[in-house]
Parts: sequence; structure tokens; C-alpha cells
Amino acid sequence: MSELVFYTNPQSRGRIVHWMLEEVGLPYETVWLEYGTSMKAPPYLAINPMGKVPALRHGDAVVTEAAAICAYLADRFPEQGLIPPAGDPRRAAFFRWLFFAAGPLEMAATVRSMQWQVPEGKSSVVGFGTYEDTLHALETALASGPYVCGEQFTAADVYLGSSLGWGMMFGTIEKRPVFEAYVGRLFGRPAAQRANALNEEYLKSAKQ
Repeated sequence: MSELVFYTNPQSRGRIVHWMLEEVGLPYETVWLEYGTSMKAPPYLAINPMGKVPALRHGDAVVTEAAAICAYLADRFPEQGLIPPAGDPRRAAFFRWLFFAAGPLEMAATVRSMQWQVPEGKSSVVGFGTYEDTLHALETALASGPYVCGEQFTAADVYLGSSLGWGMMFGTIEKRPVFEAYVGRLFGRPAAQRANALNEEYLKSAKQ
């Protein structure tokens, strides 16, 4: 049995972690879970009481939340080059934009998807400020490219690229040339394509 055990569903944020695992390139076991049944069953609730995916078990350690799993894997296996080394100034950009994607960008996209309205004069109260400010900040960060940390591709790109790609696909993030070029570079990576193929293959087999 692999030391890395990955719990997921092909129609979830688990695809982000699946891509990250393929980038790490180490053996892992995939446990496919279904909504409403195995995802809410006691064995999995013992791993993640939220009954949500993704989750990662690494020996005795358990990590949930896609951004946290990406950060954990990058930090735990630094030899894979998916995080700038300690002391490297680019490490600040790594953490900044990884958690910007998990915080302000996620919230801004959710508010847009749900058609919620932030009351006038209350933008300073919510973490993302305004939708326009959030996208402008990202556009500025990605303009110099090609990646969040300059020439180095990292786990932050896995998470941010996934968020932008899915957001543009579903219309919760408006398409902008900088975003489309960034996502195009990322989704063309062999690891991203392998992860996508594994998920599509499982979906196809589940329907048979």
C-alpha cells in the first residue's frame, strides 16, 4: 500500500490535488469516494469529519483542503522543486498567491456564482474587497509571468491555475487575456493532462 493515500471524487476540487500529485511524481493510492454515500460513511468521516474531498493521508498525517495539501506536498518533498527554497525571496510570492487564490479569489467567485450582493460601503469588511479589485490584483501579479514565482513553476500555480481555469469555464471568473494565457500554459503540462485523463477515465468507467 502506498504511503500517500489520496481521497477524491472526479467532480470535485480533488482534481487540483490529483494534478499536484502527478507533478510530485511519487507513488500514491487513489481512493474514489461518492457523494452522499462513502464520502459520508464513518470510515471516511474519521479522516475528514466534514465529509468532503479532497483529503490526503501520509503515514500518520492527514491533510484536508486543496490549498493546504498542495502546500504540504511542496514543502514535504522540496526536492521536486515545487516550492522556492527557504530564504529565497520568491517564497513570499508562493505563499501570497497560493492563499490569495484560496481566500479572496475563492470568495469573490463564490459571491458572483451565488449572485450575492455586498452592501454598499461594506467592501472593506469582506476579505476580497470587490470582485474587480480581486481580478485586477491577480492580473497585475501574472502580467510578468510566466508563473507566480517568475520562471519557476510551483504548487501555487497548480492551485491558482486550477481556480482560474474552472472559474472561467463556469463563468464565475471573467476571461482576460492574461488569465487565458496563464491557464493555457499550465493545462498543457504533462502532469495536468495525466491527472485529467485519470479523472475522465474513472468517470467513464463509473457510468458503465
